[in-house]
Amino acid sequence: MRRALIIGIDDYPTQPLRGCVSDAIELAALFETNGNGDPNFDVKRVTSDSFEITSEFLNENIAELFMDDADIVVLYFAGHGVIDPATNSGFIVSVDGKKGAWGMSLQEILGIANKAHPRIKSTVIILDCCHSGCAGEISAINDDKVSIIGTGVTILTASHRNGLAAEGDGHGIFTDILLDGLKGGCADIRGNITPAALYSHVDQTLGPWKQRPIYKANVQNFIALRQVEPKIPPTVLRNLPKYFPDPAYIFPLDPSFEPDRNTVPEEVRHLPVNEANIAIFRELQQCNRHGLVIPVDADHMFYAAIESKGCKLTALGAHYRNLAEKKRI
Repeated sequence: MRRALIIGIDDYPTQPLRGCVSDAIELAALFETNGNGDPNFDVKRVTSDSFEITSEFLNENIAELFMDDADIVVLYFAGHGVIDPATNSGFIVSVDGKKGAWGMSLQEILGIANKAHPRIKSTVIILDCCHSGCAGEISAINDDKVSIIGTGVTILTASHRNGLAAEGDGHGIFTDILLDGLKGGCADIRGNITPAALYSHVDQTLGPWKQRPIYKANVQNFIALRQVEPKIPPTVLRNLPKYFPDPAYIFPLDPSFEPDRNTVPEEVRHLPVNEANIAIFRELQQCNRHGLVIPVDADHMFYAAIESKGCKLTALGAHYRNLAEKKRI
């Protein structure tokens, strides 16, 4: 069972925002299904254009998210975030938030998530708000901050503790990159999109000078938040141990693997092609396009074939060969 609570607040009385509702709507739509249309998360979308998201409402809905057993729960919030100077603690802000009663504390949210394990195997908290990087902190001696993140909990935030979360072109900058990643921009070879991959996608896109995202996790296994079409079909990956009996093996090629007889050198045009070899070569070329296989002593797979050379696995290719050999694909 996979549940997601997606919250977006634009309609603050004194400091309205412009992109949080649209962020929540688009993110919810992506979480509901995988790339092929299969069901993914059971999503509850709460946006300020349809609900009055008061402090009470916010607390009740977040508590409800963690109430029942689940494999994965996702909490996403886009809106205002503050640090209360009196307590030095972070809060997500409700529409009725005010000094002394901002909405819901990040410390309380983390406490609920920590206590939910192992009923809830994995929790992912995604925050697109200012000061969101203080999520996961608790007060310590000398007013320092330490991070206490429970088992199975991952936190992904738009900014560090003292940072701001900017908006642009109708979306939060952070969430706009998340949306791109969830559509497939950070999918692995098998089409899996993990929280760590999303963070890497955001981190690389923002660069060193803009707002800096934060990633914190206490996990033993990576989880997929969404799946899209694999870059290489599993059936092809499962053939890697057959083509490469060991990771260092060089698969021999010859002109019979290359079906094109119009652009090959004159001296090999008379050589016959082999339909079985052509089918294998297509798979090897697909692996080459995605960095799993490289030609040996040739610039391209085409030349490796017509010059009777070969191809070998990269480190990434050896990794997927190993997974296939252990029947994990």
